[in-house]
Amino acid sequence: MSMMKNSAAAAYPTPDPRVEMLVNELIGRVADKWTLLVLEELEEHGTCRFTRLAQLVPGISQKMLTQTLRAMERDGLVRRTVYPVVPPKVEYALTDLGHSLGEAFCGVWHWAEAHLAAVEAARSAFDARA
Repeated sequence: MSMMKNSAAAAYPTPDPRVEMLVNELIGRVADKWTLLVLEELEEHGTCRFTRLAQLVPGISQKMLTQTLRAMERDGLVRRTVYPVVPPKVEYALTDLGHSLGEAFCGVWHWAEAHLAAVEAARSAFDARA
C-alpha cells in the first residue's frame, strides 16, 4: 500500500507488483477491501473529490464507493466537506483516525513482502496437485 511505500521509500523504492496483488487479495479476506483501498488512495493523494476516487480505485462501482465513503465517514475515518457552489463540490479527506488505520494496516504489506515466495510456492504446489 502507498502508506507503506511512502513511509519506507528508501527501504522499498519500487514495490513488487506481485506483493501488491497479494496484499489486495488478503484485504478481501481479512477486512473490507473497498474501505482499505479507498483509505490507501486518500493516504497517497490527499483530499479527493468523488470522481477522482472512483478513478483511483480500480473496479469500484459508484454505488459501492458511495456506500464505502458513507460508512467511513460514520466511523470517523473520513471527513466529507460540501462546498455551497453550483454544481455542488464535495471533497473527502482522511481524519487522524483514518491515518492511524492506514498505519496499522502496513503490517500486511510487510508480511506479504516477507512471505511472497512461500505463498507462491504453496499455490503452485496446490495447483499441481489439483
